[in-house]
Amino acid sequence: MRNLAVFIAKNYFFFLFLFLETFCIYLIVQNNRFQRASFINSSNQVSATVLSTSANIQQYFYLKSENERLAKENADLHSHDQLAFSILINDTYTSGDTTYRKKYVYTSAKVVNNSTNLRNNFITLDKGSKQGIKKNMAVISSSGVVGHTQNVSENFCTVMSLLNSKTTISAKLKKDGSFGPLNWDGENFAYASLNDIPTHVKLLKGDSVVTSQNSTMFPENIMIGTVDSYYMESSKPFYTVKVLLSTDFKKLTHVYIIENKLREEQEALEIKTEAENKD
Repeated sequence: MRNLAVFIAKNYFFFLFLFLETFCIYLIVQNNRFQRASFINSSNQVSATVLSTSANIQQYFYLKSENERLAKENADLHSHDQLAFSILINDTYTSGDTTYRKKYVYTSAKVVNNSTNLRNNFITLDKGSKQGIKKNMAVISSSGVVGHTQNVSENFCTVMSLLNSKTTISAKLKKDGSFGPLNWDGENFAYASLNDIPTHVKLLKGDSVVTSQNSTMFPENIMIGTVDSYYMESSKPFYTVKVLLSTDFKKLTHVYIIENKLREEQEALEIKTEAENKD
């Protein structure tokens, strides 16, 4: 307190000058209509600028929670979309919806760790077994395919990224349904290779590549990327297609984990059939 008093005493003339200057401005504004109107307009403009800046700052800090809310909302919409259901033909169900049965359930998740510069890249998400996540569930972003879940703890899971040498996805050309295995060659994080496309197929740069009906993890027609180039090996009657991936793995923040409710039933039946037909 003593230091403050000493400071004011030393700068007495400066504070007196400020007081008198402020008092003079007050008298001018109060006794002149033009100056009063100008002052009010200027004050309103400054206030509006301050309020606008404050609102923008608040909106910025609310973006995180808003993005998470929108991601959850989108997951719910995906789960109720017609594509999440399988059509039942000549079914014996008599209660509820006898035309469609829920096949895919979407859960939103946030990326908490991600790699793109390794030979076998992984992603960590903030959802685990407590949220119903299991091994080998499909993972996509709003742009396209991301990978599939591998290890699951109570509150987290790791995803084997599409940018992993051990990841193979059944993909197809959207325009004619020609399908083949798609994998990453370990070089550029923006590209993958689609193999075994017949040479009679007329390929064009920009053709869409999507997930095929042969996948038990991914719903059909999820975007993977577009045709960038292609070539034919002399010993094989097939094209190898270089695919520009639609997902930018360096910008992943929110994804969707997809559970195929009918997967176990389908795989169990196929395993049984294969065992019965072994020589």
